[in-house]
Amino acid sequence: MTFKVTVSTIYECSLERAFKTPMLCDVSKVHTGFGLMPRVTHTTDDENWGAPGSNKKVYAAKSLTQKGGFASVDTIIERIENQYWKFQVDEFQSWMLGFSKFVGEWKTTETEPNKILIEYTYVLHANTPLFYPLNWLFANTFWKIYMKRVLENVRQMAYNKEPYQYK
Repeated sequence: MTFKVTVSTIYECSLERAFKTPMLCDVSKVHTGFGLMPRVTHTTDDENWGAPGSNKKVYAAKSLTQKGGFASVDTIIERIENQYWKFQVDEFQSWMLGFSKFVGEWKTTETEPNKILIEYTYVLHANTPLFYPLNWLFANTFWKIYMKRVLENVRQMAYNKEPYQYK
C-alpha cells in the first residue's frame, strides 16, 4: 500500500536556487531531525550525485529509533533541469514502521520572476498490512510536519545562497 503526502509553498528566489538547493546542497542542513526522526550527519559514495541513476549513502545521528551511522540510500530517479526531481530513499538500516521505501518529488514552477511554486511530494510504500493504520497516521501527521520543516530549511538555504556541493 502507498501513502501520498504533498506540501507546497512559494519561494521568492531564482528558479535555479529553488530547484538545485534541496538536492545539491549539504543534506545535513536540509534534514535536521524532528522528534523521533534523527538528523542527517553526512553522506558517502556520492561522487556522481545529482545525475539520474546516481545514489549516495546517508548517515544519521543516534536517536530513539536509530543507532546512528549508516541509515539509508538515496537515489536520483529523474532530473528535469529547473523543473523536477524524482528520488527514492530505501535500504533502511532500522525498522521503519513497515515502510520499504519512500519516493519523493520536488517540482518547481516559476509563477513570475523570483516567485517559485514548490510542490514537494512523498509516496511512502508500506508492505505490512497490520501496520497500515499506523502508516496512514504517520504519513498524514508526523511526515507532513517533517516535510514542512524541510521546506523551510531549504527556503533559508536558497535565500542565503548556500553553496552547491554537487553538479
